[in-house]
Amino acid sequence: MGDEAKGNFANPYGAESGAEGSGAMGAGAAALAAKDGVVLEGGRPKKANPAPLGLLGFGMTTILLNLHNEGFLELSVVIVAMGFAAGGLMQIIAGVFELKLGNTFGGTAFTAYGCFWWSLIFIWLNPFGEMDEADEMSMGYYLALWGVFTLFMFIGSLKHNRATQVVFLSLTVLFFGLAARDFLDSELIGMVSGYVGIFCGGSAFYNAVGQILKEEYGRELLKLG
Repeated sequence: MGDEAKGNFANPYGAESGAEGSGAMGAGAAALAAKDGVVLEGGRPKKANPAPLGLLGFGMTTILLNLHNEGFLELSVVIVAMGFAAGGLMQIIAGVFELKLGNTFGGTAFTAYGCFWWSLIFIWLNPFGEMDEADEMSMGYYLALWGVFTLFMFIGSLKHNRATQVVFLSLTVLFFGLAARDFLDSELIGMVSGYVGIFCGGSAFYNAVGQILKEEYGRELLKLG
């Protein structure tokens, strides 16, 4: 699956769709056919792009969490459930499929950030009652480590489209901002970081729907860069 998969998904977390990779739905060369509801490419089932699924999970939960950080929402079961299902499960599913396609970047990103959401839920709920709850210093280091990881992922994203670069750059700023908020106990830094987080989640959502529409129409309806 190696070379063929990379041809279709050379741009994970901002991937070019398999349809465009074949020139399908464009000038008519190598047009796709459908059989029993399954899209075919070259007579075989076309490989789907898992990136929009992961980006949607990441984007929607990031928006919700940072609406909470800005004080617009309480930290309720709505955010916890969304974090578990969309932020965690959806991203991990997308990550597994990216890894299966041979995409190290997309697979690492989706799986790692999916596990981030599950770990954050564990921190909130603290099911191990005998353990101390997280304090601001430990949360600061936790978020800073994710910031370092995301910084390197941003460097990797420079090989991908502009929409993907925006997601990783704003996420890097968000993690370091939230870490600084906890280290310095600064409401101002927390407020600014919350708006950065809303923008970051929105950029991921935009990237996801841009890829979905591009797949369906064979051209960029939303600019991805």
